[in-house]
Amino acid sequence: MSDNSVVVTKKKKKFKIFPLVNGLIFILISLAIMLPIWKVIIDSFDARSAYGFKWVPTMFTWGGYRAIVTRVALYRPFGISCIVTIVGTFLGLLLVTLGGYVLIQWEMPGRNFFAYMLLFTMIFDGGMIPKYLVMKQLHLLNTLWSVILPLSINVYNLVLMRNFFEGIPEALFEAAKIDGCSPMGIFFKIVLPLSKAALASIGLMFAVQFWNDYTNFKIYINKDKLFNFQIKLRNMVMDSDIPNDDAVDPNTISSASVIVAILPFAIIYPFCQKYFVQGVNIGAVKE
Repeated sequence: MSDNSVVVTKKKKKFKIFPLVNGLIFILISLAIMLPIWKVIIDSFDARSAYGFKWVPTMFTWGGYRAIVTRVALYRPFGISCIVTIVGTFLGLLLVTLGGYVLIQWEMPGRNFFAYMLLFTMIFDGGMIPKYLVMKQLHLLNTLWSVILPLSINVYNLVLMRNFFEGIPEALFEAAKIDGCSPMGIFFKIVLPLSKAALASIGLMFAVQFWNDYTNFKIYINKDKLFNFQIKLRNMVMDSDIPNDDAVDPNTISSASVIVAILPFAIIYPFCQKYFVQGVNIGAVKE
């Protein structure tokens, strides 16, 4: 009995250094990420914002947010960003789900050829100028389709969706075929209902990509009335196009504009977090 107790005691006293070091590293990484965000949040509420780090505002004010919310010139760009994000996310999910479903059809002739061609585009890209020329030939310049289509066709997300579809038990497909279900019926009645985690996680990635898009608007859009929210906020911050308000520091308004830009997805993310965590493991485990 005494020998057994000694062994148990030794096992309990065994100390592992890896969990401690791993925890400290992630704490440091979290601080490195959160401190800049915290500074911007504090500056957005400080009427006399200045360079330097502060834990709390020295003179609290809502003036920075009020200057942005009451600025009519930002309403149209905000609406354009919402439209592009909604339409682009829907179109992107439509393309990756249909494409992923096609690529899991084992009996389809040329399945591997099309899969390799798609993967080829992930490695070799035509570049900015060929893309611009294609948009020009298609007469899509200065239209919202020029910023929606390039981001909607995302091969990486398509591969993720295909890997998720391959994880669905094949017995479900066979049972549906025996019951007389068509291929599209299987897609809508079996595949999509079982793919909520993948749809939520990939949809969130699409939405963030469209909401934060700046480059495509800068390249393909020349009309001021078609600029999105990010372009207008950039003009406010970088080109000194900030509303005049003697009671609020311009840096306060700039910081508030940054928070307004990230706020929509800061609100949405907690509701999609559980699906996003599940979606991170898409294709990681195979039976």
